[in-house]
Amino acid sequence: MNNNKYILTIAGHDPSGGAGLTSDIKTFEAHGLYGLSVCSAITVQNDIDFKACIWTDVEVILAQIETLFDRFEISVVKIGIIQSWDVLSIVINKLHALNSEVKIVLDPIIKASAGFDFHSTESQELLDNIWEQCFLITPNYDEIQQLYPEKNIETTIEHISEKTNIYLKGGHRIDKKGWDVLYYNKIVMINIPPIAEKILEKHGSGCVLSSALASNILLEQSLEDASKHSKYYTERFLNSNKSLLGVHNY
Repeated sequence: MNNNKYILTIAGHDPSGGAGLTSDIKTFEAHGLYGLSVCSAITVQNDIDFKACIWTDVEVILAQIETLFDRFEISVVKIGIIQSWDVLSIVINKLHALNSEVKIVLDPIIKASAGFDFHSTESQELLDNIWEQCFLITPNYDEIQQLYPEKNIETTIEHISEKTNIYLKGGHRIDKKGWDVLYYNKIVMINIPPIAEKILEKHGSGCVLSSALASNILLEQSLEDASKHSKYYTERFLNSNKSLLGVHNY
């Protein structure tokens, strides 16, 4: 492990260890990085049931962030669940105040698979400001369509692409299920030959993909290479066993 390369996740705590902070840390370590974590929420869940979410006060989140930046050099941050778009904006502003060159990978989690809502629709101006301060966002097809309900998916992608890079996860798409798309200065389909005959479902797979992307970005891979390597890593995770809790390959 490269103890000189620190990477931060701001996310919720999942007692099952399949998603959120613990999942991110496992992914970071599998990429040879030292993972730091700020807890944005305590969740009551396991790998099949999501029952409750207790949000961390924003001042506590900011205090955790400040303490880590005081001690460690942090250039890449992955963000998962946050209480609201307003709180997310405050957190992102804090990160840029502490390091103006920080690269933020945002996984805009809007709803848990059990149906728990994390975000409501906010003003376009606030969302645009958030995208502009992120290096990459990683929504799935369901999430990106909820960001701007008045737009269709093509118009939404075009609009956000003017603000930041998008890695659009394809697990929820109807056509070409599992094919992801990277939108940066060009459009790249991200797909690899399947490792197994059948792709198995896993709790927290979206967290794994976004934290793998953050890891590869810190390792100074190009965005296209980082995307391909993260897709491959996530597919190995999905096929690591037959349960809903995957194993990370060290």
